Parts: sequence; C-alpha cells; structure tokens
Amino acid sequence: MEKSRFKKLYLRLMAISVFRGVLKKPLLTHLMEYANSIETDEKIKAYSHMVAEIYESGSSLDNYVRRAVFEDENVYVKLRAKRITVDEKLERAVEAELETLSMITALSSKDFTADIGVDFPLPEFNSRAIDLRELYNARIENIDKYGYGIFSSSPMFRLSDSMEIEPIVSADKISMEKFIGYKAERQKIIDNTEAFIQGRPAANALLCGDAGTGKSSTVKAIANEFFNRGIRLIELRKNQLSCLPYVMGKISDNPLKFIIFIDDLSFNQNDDNFSMLKAALEGSASAKSDNAVIYATSNRRHIIKESFQDREGSDIHRNDTIQETLSLSERFGLTVLFSKPDKKLYLEIVHELAERGNIKYDMEKLDIEAEAFALRRGYRSARCAEQFINSLL
Repeated sequence: MEKSRFKKLYLRLMAISVFRGVLKKPLLTHLMEYANSIETDEKIKAYSHMVAEIYESGSSLDNYVRRAVFEDENVYVKLRAKRITVDEKLERAVEAELETLSMITALSSKDFTADIGVDFPLPEFNSRAIDLRELYNARIENIDKYGYGIFSSSPMFRLSDSMEIEPIVSADKISMEKFIGYKAERQKIIDNTEAFIQGRPAANALLCGDAGTGKSSTVKAIANEFFNRGIRLIELRKNQLSCLPYVMGKISDNPLKFIIFIDDLSFNQNDDNFSMLKAALEGSASAKSDNAVIYATSNRRHIIKESFQDREGSDIHRNDTIQETLSLSERFGLTVLFSKPDKKLYLEIVHELAERGNIKYDMEKLDIEAEAFALRRGYRSARCAEQFINSLL
C-alpha cells in the first residue's frame, strides 16, 4: 500500500465543507490525526482511539461512517427536505464529499497495520466498502420516511432538562405482535396513525382507562411499527407542556411526522399546563404543528382532578368553570377506553403468555393460581397477568 494513501485521504477530508459536522465525530477526528501523523507512536495512539470508537458502536467502521453521514444536519439535506431547488455547485460538492467519505469505509485493519509497520498485533475491526452516494441519494428521495439528523436512526425521543430533543437510548422495542386482547381499541389508534401518515385528517388521541391495560405500551408500539414510514415519537412530561410551542417549532419544517406523547396525564385545579395543552388541542398556531399529533394516556376519564370543594366553590359562574375543566378530555378528537379485563379476557391473556413462555401447567390449576394472584393485588389487568407468568418463570 502506498505510504501517501492516508495523506491523500487527509487532504480530501480537510476539503469537506457540506459534511463538516461529520468530521467532528470522534472516530473521524482520530482518523484525521492518524492520517496527519508521522511518528509511529502518534499513529498507534490515534489508531487505538479510532478502534475504540468503532467498538463502542458495534465493531463496524462502515456502519459508523454511514450513520454519521445520515444523521448530519447540513445545509443540503435541509434544503432538500423543504423541496427547495439546490444549486448545481452544491450538488457537485455533495457528490465529491460522499465519494471521499466512502473511501473511509474501504479501509481495513490490514491497511493500518501495513502502514504502521509494527511486529505485534494491533486491534482489528470490521469494514466493507460501501457507496455512500447511492445510499444517501436513496434516502434523500424518501426523506419523508427516513428523515435526517438525530431523527434518522431512532424511533423515540424525549425533551431534556436543557431543552434538547434527544434519543431515548433504551427505548421500548415492543411490537404490536406482543399484545393480547384489546384489538378493537388498538385498531382505532392504528387507523388514526395510518390516516396521519397518509396526510388525511388525524385526531389527537386520549387513551384512558384502568392501570396496567397497555395504554402507554400501545403508543410506543405504534412508534416502532411505523418507524420506517416516517413516524417519530417525542415524549414530554406533564411539567414540560409549557415547552410545547418550542418543540412544535423545532419540528415544524421536518418532513417526518411526530407523535407528541404525554404519559399518565392529569391536572390539578389552576395548573398552568392545562392552558397550554388546551391551546394545542384547539389548534392554536403557537402550540400546534401540521406534522404533529398528540397522543396522551390517563388513568382518568376526566383529566382534571376535581374535589367536592371544587364543585361547591366560590366562582360566580361555577357551572361554566366545571364544564371547562371536565371538557378537556372532550377536546381530544379520539378517545379510546381501555377497561380492566373481565375474568375471561384476563385468563385468555394468562394462557397466551404461558404458551409463549413454554410453561407446562395444569390449566385448571393455572387459572386458580392466576385468579388468586390478581385477588392479592386487588384487580385484574394485562400487567397483572404478565407479572403472574413471570413469577412462574
């Protein structure tokens, strides 16, 4: 291998303008340090740091580079996402830079070992040459499904305390196939999401009902199910509802479609977050984006916690106040009730979970013990059934 190969690659990388953000990734930083090094000890140090980054992301150099390119938020991808015509010079720059980045994926452990020239084994990594130009162009043509930036690789996100939308690293990977029962209820959410994807009118949805019936899991399964069709989920805590206009502004120009997920929703009287959610549900321009719907879950049919004192109250127009608080749930275009399962459905869930867990058990005894387990907890639910099966496992 030519000794000048890495130096030539270094010079090409230095000339990158559009994908400048990719060069800030730790692996690329160490690669450039390596390519610009002369002394053997400097090369070994840069190489070991580079391989450590590869190992952190799954031992594959090409996968690291590909993900870095797809997640890069550059001027080109933003223009293409808005369907704005791109200057020819910018197009040529993108092609050339993708060719350069493709050259990195063609590097192997043997290339580095031969270049360094030591007589002891160096750490190795996996790699295969890929054409990033072809892959990138395919994603650009389907950008409303694949997205760009942080939204290109993960289905679920949260708003951090520092007001950053960040991927949920340990996101729930639950799929629709895992559920037992409540088919009619989940189908309503699926149909609404399907309409949302197709650009037809879609409703903000409230999934309400008893604890442990799979309301939150349903929303997360929806995000996983429709990930490849352009759906992303952003979870907000109730105390972050004041940030709703900020989040809507951040995603308003994005070609993807977003589910704003609010779990376990309930309000006390005079809660400031009440007004913000109400504005979003009523379509206020400041709190709503055309590419977003709100999916919320609650164990309460009426989201406002109300006491008898609230009903007595001192408000002159007390009835108007009561109607306003009780009608928040009615502002959701779609309300789906997840009631606690009756005995038949509860045991159906138990039987299916036992079969999936390959549990060999006398069915009559299984039913008796499952009922006793639910009785000790004071209620039947899908969660209770799962906990019972886990206790047997």
